[in-house]
This record gives sequence, C-alpha cells and structure tokens, in this order.
Amino acid sequence: MTQAAGLYNTLLEGGDPALVIEPLNAYRLKERRPDNLGEFRIPLGCPEVLLKGTDVTLVTYGSCVRIAMDAIKQLKEFNISVELIDVQTLLPFDIEESIAASVRKTNRVIFFDEDVPGGATAYMMQKVLEEQGAFRYLDSEPRTLAAREHRPAYSTDGDYFSNPNSENVFEAVFDMMHEANPARYPELY
Repeated sequence: MTQAAGLYNTLLEGGDPALVIEPLNAYRLKERRPDNLGEFRIPLGCPEVLLKGTDVTLVTYGSCVRIAMDAIKQLKEFNISVELIDVQTLLPFDIEESIAASVRKTNRVIFFDEDVPGGATAYMMQKVLEEQGAFRYLDSEPRTLAAREHRPAYSTDGDYFSNPNSENVFEAVFDMMHEANPARYPELY
C-alpha cells in the first residue's frame, strides 16, 4: 500500500485520468509508514526489481508479488535463482525495457498474475517479447501463469481454486529449469 500511495502522489500531480487497482489482501499487511507519505513519488512505467536472480525472470504485480516471494523461498532450497520483477504499472509499461534486460541475463521468463488467461499476462508477454525484442534472448519457451477459465466461488475457496498459488509458481519455475537441465533438476514426482 506504500507503493500505491506513491503512485497516487504521482498521478495526482498529472492531469490525466488513471486507474489504480489496490489488492484487497494488501490491507491486511503491516508496512512501515513513510515519513514523507504525501510527497514521495513512484515513477510510472518503471518496474522494480525486487529480487536479483540468474536462472528465471518472474514478472508480476499486485498481490501476486507476495505469492511469488513464497515460491521463491522454496525454489532457493533447490538452488534456483529467480529474478522477481514487479511491473507496478501496465500503462505505461516498462518504458526503460528493464524486463528485457533481465531476460537477457536469465534467458527464461514467466509472466504471472491473477487475471484470466490471455489477459494481463499475455499483454506483458507481448510487450516484452515483441516490442522489446526479448525473444532473441530466450533459451526456454516463455510461459504465462494466470487464473483458471471459470467463474470463481465467492469465498476464500474461490481464490484458492481459481487463482495461481505459490505451489503453481514453484511448479512452473521448476518445470522450466527441469527442461533446461534435467540432470540438475530431476522431476519431483
């Protein structure tokens, strides 16, 4: 929510209409309140590299960041190094092409969110692979990890059975590494 405050401050300076989506789960988290709450700004179109890594680039935003962090903790136990990027804004999207720079380093990428298949994950993939030309750096097929194609239930069960969770993220990253090096990352099951 601190990031959201910075985005609001930036947007309120401008004269353009904007839409900020706040993940409801973020209201349950405790964060240190910045001293300059009404003054600090988050630049639009500049993703934040939350964790540096060398094996796979994981691109996400919003409440999926915490899910990705949980999966990355588990992946470290298997010596898999994930670079985690929070895109922060979809419009504008990665104006400095920092995601392509990450893919150049890791040679693998997964786009992850809670939107429907073909939604924001496909949009991010198109921007990075086509517009930024990151396809030329890939050693593995790029992947998207999104919600399932059905209407979710109205409860926490709806989130659990509809949206990707940390186990899904773990499996997607591990499977990608298994394809790249089956001897080092043998099948888990």
